[in-house]
Amino acid sequence: MSKYIFVSGGVISGIGKGITSASIAFLLKSQGLKITMIKADPYLNVDAGTMNPLEHGETFVLEDGFETDMDIGTYERFVNESFSRPNSMTCGAVLDKVIKDERSLAYDGKWVSLDYHVPDEIIHWIENVGKKSKADVTVIEIGGTVGEIGNGIFLEANKIMKSRNPKDVLHIHLSYLPLPPTLGEMKSKPVQISTQILNSHGILPDFIIARSEQGIDNVRIEKLSTYCLVKQDHILSAPDVDYIYEVPVNYSKYDIGKKIVKELGLKTKKTDMLEMWEKKMNKIKNIKRELNIGIVGKYFKSGKFDLKDSYVSVLEAIDHACWEQGYKANINWFAADNLDEKNLKNQLKKLDGVIVPQGWGSRGAEGKIKAIEIIRKEKIPYLGLCYGMQMAVIEFARNVLNLSDANSEEVNSKTKDPVIHLMEDQKKNLKNSNYGGTIRLGAWPCKVQKGSLLEEMYTKYSNDLYKDMPIVDERHRHRYEFNNDYRKQFEDAGLILSGKSPDDRLIEAVELSKSVHPFFIGTQYHPELKTRFLEPHPLFMGFVKACVKNKKK
Repeated sequence: MSKYIFVSGGVISGIGKGITSASIAFLLKSQGLKITMIKADPYLNVDAGTMNPLEHGETFVLEDGFETDMDIGTYERFVNESFSRPNSMTCGAVLDKVIKDERSLAYDGKWVSLDYHVPDEIIHWIENVGKKSKADVTVIEIGGTVGEIGNGIFLEANKIMKSRNPKDVLHIHLSYLPLPPTLGEMKSKPVQISTQILNSHGILPDFIIARSEQGIDNVRIEKLSTYCLVKQDHILSAPDVDYIYEVPVNYSKYDIGKKIVKELGLKTKKTDMLEMWEKKMNKIKNIKRELNIGIVGKYFKSGKFDLKDSYVSVLEAIDHACWEQGYKANINWFAADNLDEKNLKNQLKKLDGVIVPQGWGSRGAEGKIKAIEIIRKEKIPYLGLCYGMQMAVIEFARNVLNLSDANSEEVNSKTKDPVIHLMEDQKKNLKNSNYGGTIRLGAWPCKVQKGSLLEEMYTKYSNDLYKDMPIVDERHRHRYEFNNDYRKQFEDAGLILSGKSPDDRLIEAVELSKSVHPFFIGTQYHPELKTRFLEPHPLFMGFVKACVKNKKK
């Protein structure tokens, strides 16, 4: 039987429940246990596919194509496993299932209630995930903060599971201790109150993880133990860190993994995973060299605030590859819809490499195209991701093929030369305003052209996810594609179509020969979604290597 660990948050949002959940899962896995994870989100959206990245961060696409919260991306990067649709549970999806069951008489005509049938469905969902994955432990992160209406039904399910099998269910409460500068003293009362709210749901936490700007002292630990009814050695200090990957190492100092194993009565076996993790973290902390990498995007500015969560997977992929090669990334942001065109060339030439990431719609398209033109002509290492590949194709069409009106139908539906056009099977969806979950999603096979730069990267930096060359499976999220009517024109002019679907119908990657550009690759897919802390993605490894060469030059 699978054991279950629930992780809740208190006081404020954004204190790191996803990182904590992933860290705990990793520490359990490092003890030889089979783990799986679930993100339980309180919002009524069935999935995250239609959410604005400025409001909710990036949408993370799983292997099976399900569009989910970015926390599951954190899970995959930490525990080095790929998850699927059942690992993401929203309040909307649960309610949708219950209502559909009621409509089909699955409840035999009974009165269906929010407080009984909905938590019961949540429990079935959680137990099925644990059972199907044959996990020793299932870690469930409850989104939001205790006291919100939305996550109350998940806490109710937690309470019921604990009452049925008290030795098989643990609860970890992550809460925040503020340090008001005018007072000069860390305050524990907010954690006490959030724990009391948790108690009101019938849940006594087994562990409290005390998030704070600085580490907490024994005085605070004693207070929390007394007023929250948690053993002192089950209260962990979690101060701010420079790198999120320090968190498992910090938690391991408190032996939380071993304490959880003891509480749940599990048997473990020795692995070297934690040792490898610690070794890499020590390496990262001693890195002195920097790379200046530009990102030309459109989703990181919201008024006065920078919202980097819109590109979190891209940033993580850059970091993983930089760290592996002994560098830290200094990110230079460029707002695509507000570029300083007079100084753009000089600004880009100072960089070691540039990435144009994902995007939707017409805003910022011309800025991205202008930046890519400079990058191509000045031979600056370039990696284009999905929309970034499409903009590179448009730039090449305009300035090399002399198709001055070339564009994407997404940007200009009336363009004379739609070198990027709407996928045929998407026309009906757009006509009927059928947006959610209808685009090309999830892992699709890509056949890599022999002798290409793409092949060199996947071969040179291969890892466990890429052992079946020349076929690689990469994740997609797009509605528009390369227009095959222009294929011969591009190839004749020197654009290498280095990645194609096995049936030769879809262009998956383009590049320029190393004889004309040191590193220029665009992919229709999203390689950043399959990067791991211990196993960086091959294309980002190649891009960073090119950045290093450019820096030295």
